[in-house]
Amino acid sequence: MKNSYKILLAEDDKFISRAYMDGLTRAGFSVMVAYDGAEALKMFAADKPDLMLLDLIMPVKNGFEVLEEINDNDKAPRIPIVVLSNLGQDSDIRKAKELKATDYLVKSNVTMKEVIEKVKSYLEKK
Repeated sequence: MKNSYKILLAEDDKFISRAYMDGLTRAGFSVMVAYDGAEALKMFAADKPDLMLLDLIMPVKNGFEVLEEINDNDKAPRIPIVVLSNLGQDSDIRKAKELKATDYLVKSNVTMKEVIEKVKSYLEKK
């Protein structure tokens, strides 16, 4: 696996984003953090990440709106977008999948190691 894959982490919680950033960086990834949905969309367009980890509950634009805007943009790169959220209802999972999220992980149900393994598996498929 090539080393410096770029991960865009869209997460408004500073503590959680720092934890994921540390774990992903230690795993050899280059990590950019967006703290709201609008910032995530700007970074998505400008920095061309290889994968996005997307929280759903964020200020300015939520994760569903981010997915919608990426889907509506024909020029947006088609990269794996993994929703990483505390929302675990079937309706939220279904909505994210309908909006072409690659996967849906509930934060409380996955460890950092599992998130990193998922990220690696999606990047290896690219």
